[in-house]
This record gives sequence, C-alpha cells and structure tokens, in this order.
Amino acid sequence: MTDSVLFEELSTACGRVIGRATLNAPRSLNALTLDMIQALDARVADWQGRDEVVAIWLDGAGGKALSAGGDVVALHGAAVKHAGQARNPFAEQYFAEEYRLDYRLHVSETPVICWADGVVMGGGMGLMQGSQFRLVTPRSRLAMPEVTIGLFPDVGASWFLNRLPGHTGLFLGLTGVHLNARDALDLGLADRFLDADPEEVLKALTENRYDGDRDADRARLYRQLRDLGTTPEGLQAAVSDHRDTIESLCDGATVDEVVTRILEHKQCDGWLDKARKTLAAGCPQTMHLVWEQLRRARHLSLAEALRLEWCVAVQCCLHSDFREGVRALLIDKDGSPRFRHRSVDEVSADYIDGFFRNPAPEHPLADLG
Repeated sequence: MTDSVLFEELSTACGRVIGRATLNAPRSLNALTLDMIQALDARVADWQGRDEVVAIWLDGAGGKALSAGGDVVALHGAAVKHAGQARNPFAEQYFAEEYRLDYRLHVSETPVICWADGVVMGGGMGLMQGSQFRLVTPRSRLAMPEVTIGLFPDVGASWFLNRLPGHTGLFLGLTGVHLNARDALDLGLADRFLDADPEEVLKALTENRYDGDRDADRARLYRQLRDLGTTPEGLQAAVSDHRDTIESLCDGATVDEVVTRILEHKQCDGWLDKARKTLAAGCPQTMHLVWEQLRRARHLSLAEALRLEWCVAVQCCLHSDFREGVRALLIDKDGSPRFRHRSVDEVSADYIDGFFRNPAPEHPLADLG
C-alpha cells in the first residue's frame, strides 16, 4: 500500500461511516501516480460494497490542490523509453486504470463528495467530475490545460465538456483557460460553493443520523450541503461575462477557422488575452484532437467516451509532441517546445485519424458500461 493516499473512516452519530480519501503528494500538487490510482480505486470499491458507508469524501493534502493532474513525468519517461515502438505498456496500464477509477466514481451508488479546493486540473478534474457533490472554494482553480504539453483533455472530458453550454467546452479545451469557483458553478462543473473549513464541514456531516436508506441519506446530504453553501461574492464571472465573445469566436466550421478567429481577436482584456496567449503557444496537434474528440464523442455514453479517450491517450504517448511538450514544460523547463507542426493548418486529417485507432488487440475498457 502507498501512503500517498491517506484513508480514514469517520464514524457518524448513528454508527455508520464516511470514508475519507486524501491525496497525499503535496510536493507534486497531488499529481496522480499509478500507485495512487490503484490504491484509491481499491478502497473506493471496498467502500461502495459496504452498506454502513454512507458517503465517500475526496480531498487533497497540502492546502494548494485537490490534484494538478496525472503523472505526466512518469508518462514522459515511458514515452521516451518506447519511442518509435508500436506499444507503450505503462501508458496503456496507466490510462486504463485511471479511466476505470473515473468511471467507478461516476456510477457510484454511494455518494461521492469532492472537496475541490485549490488547483484542480487534468486527472483532478476527472475525480471531481465523477463525484456527485462537487464542492468549490474561494481558492478553486479548474482547468484542462493539455494544449500546453501535446496531450488532450481526457479523464472523461470528451463527455463532460460536450455537456457545457454552447461552445464553452471547445473554448476551454483549446485554450486551457483557468476557471474560478464562480465560473465552475455557472458552467455546471461544480455544485456548491463553500467558504469554510473542510474539517468543520466533515464534522457537520458526521453529526447526521443516517438511517441506511440510500435515497434518504443522499437527500439528507444534499440538503445539508445546500444549507452550508453560500454565494461566491467577489469572484469574477469571467466565462459568463465573455459568453457572447466565446460563442462568436468558436462559431467556425473547422478547427483551423476557430483557432484563427481566437488568435486574431486582440483587445485589452486580461482574461481573453491570457487564453489567446496559451493557445498561441499551444500544440497544434492538440487543437485538432480537441475538435475531433468533441465531434466524435458528441452522442457517446460516458463508457464509450472513455474507450475513445484511452486510444487517443495511448497514441499521444507514442507520438513526439507529448514527449516534447512535457520536456519543455517540466523536464528542461525552457518553455520552448518544438512541436511537430508549426501551426494548426499544417496538421492533416489522416494524421489525426491515427490517434483514434486502438493500438491493442483488445480494449482494456471493453467491459465498461
């Protein structure tokens, strides 16, 4: 077992328990290693199978993040090791187990409560969006910033970004823009805003007398979290304030057209300027993957979307842009990735089609759903 995830069972007033899982790798902002994913999946499965467990609480240690994402450094190492090969065993295992955990959370009959405080990116978003009660705070910062490293928004993003209003999911995927708690609530990516001590919130939840009826206990949690929630006063509603502009910029027939419209939209607006600059420095391959994953997954179930994403994720680890993006951002930290394509219009449709092909004889997530 690993101490990078801490597990605790909190007794309630009626003798039932709330299972608490705390990601405990604060130096990496709780980036999800394979060991952490395996430990969390096993314990969540155990809690889901026990009638006395009335809820599962997820949070992160260190006070800075729920999770900044997946273990891209380990994935980079495996990508370098298997460069030029047809298979990458570590990437195949990592993404299969991560997505299986995400799916387990999404379909859990035991309510999952996620304390999404601080940085919530990539893999952290997968855990958060799989939870039934997604709690944000004044410090919450959500993003899917994979365009910076040649990956793509995964962990179910093909499914949950497609369910955001208008073109906002596309805009978030292309620009990796950061969202605060107000944005998350406005988009339906969070359920409650709590400006409170998480230990006090947990204490209040344990003081309930649960009766063991799953629906009644879930309703009890709902009402209590509703009553504890407040309005995020003082936080800019950036997405809502820019909604008309986002819709106009993303109203294009092709990804080339949309990217061009965003890059050419230059005005004195700090939030939009930051989004534009991230896109300008981003990976053209990722821009096409974002467009194509949302198009292909538009009518897919969550399980089907995760199967699609597994193929793309593993293929990314077999292609050079992911290696180069992580090298520039996290290994050498020179901030100057040399991506394969210089601009979005250089990427061919045939090249992108290859990312959606399954490199394995059998799909490891074939049984989902």
